Amino acid sequence: MSLTVQQLTREFSYNGMTLMDPGPAFTPDQVRDMYTAQYPELTTATVDGPEPNGTVMRYTFVRAAGAKGCYA
Repeated sequence: MSLTVQQLTREFSYNGMTLMDPGPAFTPDQVRDMYTAQYPELTTATVDGPEPNGTVMRYTFVRAAGAKGCYA
């Protein structure tokens, strides 16, 4: 029996969209920071994952929950 090495592909998800992986040299936090120019709400998001799914490792950007306005 021999072992087979497979390259896992990273996938990033935000708000139901799949975002391209800029490359394995970037950490998931760096990928999030890169996408903040396009999606400013990601500045306070956390990175969940990875969740394995076959040969794909899925990372999800989750916005921080918070309330707007003032508290009385």
